[in-house]
Amino acid sequence: MNLLSCGQISLSGLLNFVDGLWSSCGEERIIIFTTNHKEKLDPALLRPGRMDVHILMDYCTPYVVKKLVTMYLKLDDHVLFDPIEKVVIDVTVTPAEVAQQLMASKNGDILLKGLLEFLENKKMKKEDTKVEEEGDIED
Repeated sequence: MNLLSCGQISLSGLLNFVDGLWSSCGEERIIIFTTNHKEKLDPALLRPGRMDVHILMDYCTPYVVKKLVTMYLKLDDHVLFDPIEKVVIDVTVTPAEVAQQLMASKNGDILLKGLLEFLENKKMKKEDTKVEEEGDIED
């Protein structure tokens, strides 16, 4: 439920709250706001001084997957990197989903095989859904 639309919190109240947090803090603070629809936010909320850094938390690219593998497994290269990177291009997978796969074991070979299998399953489900939708259109 959107608090701004149900009348519980006004934009003015939210802006005053955020500004009050900054003015009452003697030390630096990090405040994190999240949204799936940045374009729907009022520009007054997004202005510098209120929100100084905007970070897009998007789906994984091959580069991001490789960085996560390097971070979690301390591996810079592996025979499964290329097959994993090829599948990642065709699926939508979040960094959290990849991280979850990389925490399932301590064995790098097992983890990368599991990650590849996970990604291939997502790709197959995506293709199955696409085929079903095309079948519905033809009917």
